[in-house]
Parts: sequence; C-alpha cells; structure tokens
Amino acid sequence: MKKTFLLLFLGTILFSSCKQNATEDTVTTITAKDANGFTYESVTNDPTGLRLYTLENGLKVYLSKNTDEPKIQTFIPVRAGSVYDPADNTGLAHYLEHMVFKGTDEIGTQNWEEEKVKLEMISDLYEKHKAEKDPDAKKAIYKSIDSLSLEASKISIANEYDKMVSSLGAEGTNAWTWHEETVYTNKIPTNELDKWLHLESERFSQLVLRLFHTELEAVYEEFNRGQDSDRRKVNTALNDALFPTHPYGQQTTIGISEHLKNPSMEAIHNYFNTYYVPNNMAVILVGDIEFEETIKKVNEAFGKFEYKEVIHPKRPVEEPMVKSVKKEVFGPESENMMMAYRTAGLGSEDEKYVNLVDYILANSTAGLIDLNLNQEQKVQRAGSYTQFLTDYGMHIMYGYPKSGQNLDEVKQLLLDQIELIKKGEFEDWMIDAVTNDLKLSEMRQLENASSVAYAYVDAFVHFQDWEGRVKRIDEMKKVTKQELVDFANKFYGDNYGVVYKRQGKDDNQVKVDNPGITPIELNRGKKSEFLTNFDAMEATKIEPKFIDYASAIKTSTLNNGLKYEYVKNDINDLAQLYIFFEMGKDHDRKLDLAIGFFEYVGTDTKSSEEIKKEFYKLGVNYGVYSQSDKSGIYLSGLRENIDAGLGLLEDLWANARADQSAYDKYVLKLAKEREETKSNKGAIMWNGLWEYGKFGDNSSLRDVYTIEELKAIDPNELVEMVKTLRNYKHNFFYYGKDEQDGIAAIEAKHTAPKEFMTYPEPKKYNPKDMGSNVYFVDYDMVQSEMLFMAKGDTFDPKKMAVSSLFNSYFGSGLSSIVFQEIRESKSLAYSAFSAYSGASKANDPDYVYAYVGTQANKMDQAMDAMLELMNNMPEAEENFNAAKESTLKRMAAERTNKTNIFWSHERLKKRGMTENNKKEMYEAIQNMTIEDLRNFFNENIKGSNYDLMVIGNKKDVDIKALEKFGKVKELDVDYLFNYEKPAPIKS
Repeated sequence: MKKTFLLLFLGTILFSSCKQNATEDTVTTITAKDANGFTYESVTNDPTGLRLYTLENGLKVYLSKNTDEPKIQTFIPVRAGSVYDPADNTGLAHYLEHMVFKGTDEIGTQNWEEEKVKLEMISDLYEKHKAEKDPDAKKAIYKSIDSLSLEASKISIANEYDKMVSSLGAEGTNAWTWHEETVYTNKIPTNELDKWLHLESERFSQLVLRLFHTELEAVYEEFNRGQDSDRRKVNTALNDALFPTHPYGQQTTIGISEHLKNPSMEAIHNYFNTYYVPNNMAVILVGDIEFEETIKKVNEAFGKFEYKEVIHPKRPVEEPMVKSVKKEVFGPESENMMMAYRTAGLGSEDEKYVNLVDYILANSTAGLIDLNLNQEQKVQRAGSYTQFLTDYGMHIMYGYPKSGQNLDEVKQLLLDQIELIKKGEFEDWMIDAVTNDLKLSEMRQLENASSVAYAYVDAFVHFQDWEGRVKRIDEMKKVTKQELVDFANKFYGDNYGVVYKRQGKDDNQVKVDNPGITPIELNRGKKSEFLTNFDAMEATKIEPKFIDYASAIKTSTLNNGLKYEYVKNDINDLAQLYIFFEMGKDHDRKLDLAIGFFEYVGTDTKSSEEIKKEFYKLGVNYGVYSQSDKSGIYLSGLRENIDAGLGLLEDLWANARADQSAYDKYVLKLAKEREETKSNKGAIMWNGLWEYGKFGDNSSLRDVYTIEELKAIDPNELVEMVKTLRNYKHNFFYYGKDEQDGIAAIEAKHTAPKEFMTYPEPKKYNPKDMGSNVYFVDYDMVQSEMLFMAKGDTFDPKKMAVSSLFNSYFGSGLSSIVFQEIRESKSLAYSAFSAYSGASKANDPDYVYAYVGTQANKMDQAMDAMLELMNNMPEAEENFNAAKESTLKRMAAERTNKTNIFWSHERLKKRGMTENNKKEMYEAIQNMTIEDLRNFFNENIKGSNYDLMVIGNKKDVDIKALEKFGKVKELDVDYLFNYEKPAPIKS
C-alpha cells in the first residue's frame, strides 16, 4: 500500500474534540491516459490507489499497488449468481463454478475430437434423464451415463488446471458463488503474472463439461453439508421471510435436491455463453504490480474476448413489509434467533443510515447491544451486522438465549435497543466515534492486498462506482443525531422477519441413495499439449528473502529491568502493545477462568461499561488472553492514543473490583457455553474428539471445573489473580512507528515490582499411544465425518522441509493425491485432506491425520479408500514435480513482515529454535526427489497405528463397518468433554 495514500486517509481520522479544525478533502473521479494510451479512472484521496480500466470489449480491470510481498491477489468476478438461475435449474450457477476448473478443448484432454463425441452423448443422456419420470428407467439411464463417463475419462486428464496454477506457486485457489456473483480467486507470485494470464484467458474462453457426474456428486455432498448447517438453514429461512417473491429469498445458491439430481448440461452451456462474456466480468489485481505494464498484459490476454450484450433478468419488486414474518427451523445445535429489516440496496441512502445504526448497536466494544445486553449478561450473546446487495439489503440482529430465557425474550431485548435509538437515548459522541471506528477498520483492511481486492469485487458485482465507496464514511460523518433518530423512527417498526432456530429433529432433510459411481481414470502421467507448452514458458525468478530476526526485532531493557521488543510499522499510524507472561492455564487452571471473567469487572470509580466507552472514544481496543503456556494483555489502535490507553488499562488492572452478581451470571454463561459446545458438531470433532484421540481421558480439555465448583469460587480470588500477574516476570512487544512511543508509555504508566514471583510448574498432559481404536459420537446429521490420527516421533526440525513438500504433494490442495483419489476419481466426499503435522512445541510428538466427510452410506468405501492411500502412496512424477515447484515458488514469494515478524519468532522459539530455518528448508527442498518423499512416507506414514474418530447419525452409520477398523467405543458428549463425568457408554 502506498504510504502517501494512507497519510491522506489518516488526515480524516479526527475525533470529536478536534473535528471543528478539519478540512474536508475533495473526492472526485478523474479520467486519464497512461503511458500506453489506455484510459483509466481514479478517485482523488482514494487510500487504495485504484486505477480502473475498461477494455474495448467492456472488461473492467481493477489495479492497485501493494509491495508488502512479491505477490498479487487475483479475482475474476462474473456477474452471474443464483438469482439468474433458471427456475427449473436452481443451483446451476454454482455447479457451473465447479466445472470451470475442468479445462477446455486444450486443457485436460488427450484427444479433444474423440472426447467431444462422448461428452455430447453424455449430454444427450442427461436430457433424457431429466425428462424421464419412471424411477427404474431413470436409474438405467444413469448407469449408461456412468459407463460412458468412465470411457470419456480415459481420454480426459483430471486436474490439469489445478496442476498448472499450483506450479505457479499459487495460494488460495478456489471460487465462490452467491446471489449475484461467481468469483474465481488465486494469489500468485508477481513473476508468474504472464503465465497466470495465459492460463486464465484460455480457461474462460470456453466451457467443457468433462468429468461431469463425479463432480455433480461432490456438489451433492456440499448440499449435504448445508443440510447439516443450522446457520445456513436460518439464513435461508430469513431470506425467505424478507423476500417472498425475489430470488434472494426463493432461489438458494446450492439449489434444491431435485434440480441437483436432474441437471441439464445444455442449460449450463447456455448460462455460460450468456453471462461469461467480457462486459459482464472483471479482472482484479492487487499487489506488487506496475500499472502500465500490467494493463497491457491483461489486454493482450483478455482483449480478444468478444463483447456480447448482457441483459440480466428483471427481478420482482417486493411489496413493503407492514408486519413481521416469523419462521422456525430445527436442528441439533443450540437455540438462537435471527431477525432482519429489509433495506434498499448498496449505494442507497438506507445503506448510510443503517450502517450508522448498526455500529451504534454493536461495534464489539461500546454499542448498545455490546453494553446493555452482552456486558450486562442479559443474553448469552447478541450482535448485529449489515448485508447489502444490488436490489436490497438487510440489517440483521441475532441473539442466543441464556439459561432459562426464551427466544421471544431475546428478540424483545434486541427490539428494545432499536427503541433507544428511536428515542435518541444514545450518547452524542457516538456518531463521531462510530465513523472513526469505521476509518480504523478500513485502515487495518488497507494493509492487506486481499481485503482491498475483496472491496473491488463488491463494487464491481453490485454496479457501484468507486467514488461513492471512497466517500461513504465522510458522508456518514455528516449525519446529525437528529437525522439519524428521524430515520430510525421512519424505518424501524414491525417490518422485520424473524427466524427461531429450535433444537429438534429437522423433518425436511433429504437423504439419498449412494449412486454407485464407478471410479473414473485420472491419467496422472498424461499431459495435454497446452500443459507442455505452459511448462516451457519461462518466468523471471523471485529470489527468496529469509528474515534475520536478530536485526528485524529490536530488543532493549527498560528501566524496570524488563525486556522490550520492537518491530517498526512503516505503513500507518496504528500501533499494538503486548504485555505477556510465560504462564498459562496449564500452570494454573483458574487463570483461564480469571481472564475470562476480567471482561466483566470495573474499578472502584468506573463500571466495566464506562471503561469500554473510554477505550472506544480513544480508538483503542484492549483485551486479555490465555493459552496453555502463555497469557497476556494487549492494546491495539491509534498510535497517538496508546499512551492514554495504557493508562486506562493500568488503572483497571490495579483497581479492578469483583462483582458477585456479575460472576454469578458469568458462571451461568459458562454453563450455557458447555451446552452449546455439546450440540456443535464442529466442536465435537475438532475439539472433543481431536483431544480425546491424542490424550484419552487425561487431556487439558477435560481438566475442567464442574459448575458447582465454579459457583463456589470467590470472584475476588479471580480478580486478585489477574492483578497479581504483574508480579510475575513479563515482557513487552510493541509494534508502531516509533520505538520510543512504547517505551515512553510503559515507563510513564506501568509499574512492576522490584522482585518477581516464580512461575508455578505447569501440569503435564501426556499423549497416549494409538492404534485400532474407534471413538464414535452419535449426532443428528446427514453426512458423517471421519478423522484418522496417528502419533509420530518427537518433533525434529530436520523433518520440516520434507513434510512441507509431502503435504503439498499428498494431502493438501486441489491437485493433491488425496483430493484427486477421494473426490475427483471416486466421488466419495466434498472435503478430504491429510497432513503430517509437526508439533508446535519442542519435545512434543508430531501427528499424522486424514479427514473425510461423506454420506453415511459411503463411509465404508471412504474409509477403505483413505486407509489404502495412507498405507500405499501413489507415485506420480508429474504431480511431484508440480508440488515441488509450487512449494519452492511459494517460499520464494513469502515475506515475513509486520507483527508476524515477532510472532513467527515466538513460534520458532517454542519449537526450540532461535535461528530462522527457512533458508535451510528451501535449499533442502531444491534437492529432493520423489525417492525422498517415498522414504519419508515409508518411515513416517505407512503402517502407522491409527485411531479413528467418527461423528455421525447412529441410525445411518454402519457400526459393523467401523468394527473392521478396530474396537468401537461410543462416547457420550458429556464424557467427551468431562462436563458431568458420567460413566462411559458401553463399547
């Protein structure tokens, strides 16, 4: 990001005390020509430095410069989302997104003329399949599709696009589809721009629907994941309530089951030809670029695409809402409610006012919901946010009830906060504070190339001029309190939709048969002519840079004898100050409890609410945190106010007072959190089963107080524990523009004892041995999830290089062996991955794990397929070379900067190292062969003693199939987390 733009941006960050001295900078759009004669638009005082070009064929090109690292964040958005799906082919835009990864007549084929004939035959069969009503005849046609697809796969080459983009060193290769957009993304090294443009221009030149039926099954697995997401069900119901006629509410992105199982390849081709045209697309590049050189290359790659008139279907106009609309959905997760008001769309006056109201309600610190509901613990938690699309927007509020509270009560508490705004019962400084908070948020986003690029995607997709986006916060700043109150009284009434998420069985779930897909051929060793020529293209080399921590982190000793470490912020006027301790919850399990409770305490002169307001006025956030072996206190915000923020923090730290009533509510909150954890399948798998697999009964996760024990604890003891932290030796880390700022603030505001207390010894949690155990948790879901895990050797830094290459080749990414075999070839899962995971701490063991999420009726096949891979690694020289090239290029373009300089060094030290080992890893990978990978696999993966963790619906899961792996132990969730310590369910 150009420093000059940020300084201009900072010029508008003025708080109410000095606002009268501010001069408003002019924001206007300027049209100019660059050195090559290309016309572009820019906006004065735009902190992003955007140049917006429009090619002769209508393609929009958004370019912005950010030299933090030699990389470019790329997006190719298409104004083609689910609102444009044909009514009888919902889910089409999303399924098309998947197919754009499958190649063209040049990418992904050994013989296009021969393959084309088979694909046309498959397309005809799908039209017959869609029209056929007789179930038996339909199955017969599908068998023909399956058989012909196998024959076609012998000609195709799977994953050629993924191989090529991976060979560039690309990161984050993916895409998404939503209401009005489909967006394709990669983050590439700067030197690979030519090859990326060559590849993408071919990719979007035409659509080839190869490997169609296997990818369709993967999409259906994604549909199943959506059925298992209570949050997605709530969002769908809320959209339905607000948009009873508009596609926002009537057509989901994933589509309905009937349409997914009866696709039309002809309809997908028609959709592509209609919307995937240059005047309906954009190329967005943010990163280490030169404007004139880049636009010339983009024009050469995409300028040949032909303009084609695009007429987006006219969408219905909704009637005004005059009364509330209530919906209910059911699922296994904890109860909650979500409500929303329908607004006008992006760029409207509504957007300006509603965003202001939203931040006054909830800004994570001092909003009405933050203080009146969350801080006072009147609900379990609540918040609000906005969502603006082209035609309409939404102001969304949500709440989770505390114990004994019903959802109507939560809804009323949220409505009460709206009423406070309508009555003007919020403090006069809030509008200024909110707009300044928005400026701070934008400043943080501007540090990141990807965040800037996302903003451009939003503007393009919703037909927004960039000048309006740049002006929006200054426009909000002009709004008076009375204007906002008048708007609130006119806008907010009974005109909302509300969804109650109940705990219970969902009777609307769709379960389908395993279609029995014949695994297709991947042809890993084959190469299209395009790939051969692509590999021959040369790119200038980026030389890796390996940070020297000794010079990048300045270390000094303060007058009080404590260690002070500093990293310079060259980008903007934000700063961060950390005070951290080499003591965590493993040293004292009450510490985590005390730090959590500290959020709700005040002092003898200020309530906790008043303290949060003071911090918010300063533009500074504060917080406390605890980990297993560390804890700390931090400040983050405007550099000029870090000193005042530390003063506030020190006053709170020294003079905190416990409140028994607040603590009683806090214990009830913890009890409710446990209930929520027990009902959350993600928490069950990735916290409960993950830790149980590693440690069994004796894990830190299970080392918890009972609720009765928590009630008996004196809150004064907890507050005193946090106060006493300063008596243990601690260190400081400061990130800001001037090293002396942090030193001056600490020496003026922080007090430390002359002698420090000794840290207590941490409790040890010893990893258990693994092998042939199956831990199963019963959960009401459509999919089932399996996690294989084996304990490896003690962490050895010498394995870091080869394990990094192994993960890239074998288990991570779209072109990895696991993904290709499990999803691409066999259609057994939407998500499948594996990794060799190095320990984060010296003397701890490494772990090998593999995950697959699939329909319960495919579990047996998926388990066998994954175990086969984990014991017999397929060797493909072409894939290995691509993985090696990708790993080296990613490392060469990687830069350690900003606060990550300090935190990456801390992680390194935790592993027992002090010197940066990235150069050693890079050089080692350069010399590796597939034989090195084979040896690593044979020594560290093959034949490992795996335990299997499974979560699924017991009525659907084949327990006997699991017993083939080992002894099945069904775990009750209370026992898994040790909340109530019941006896384990019988094996």
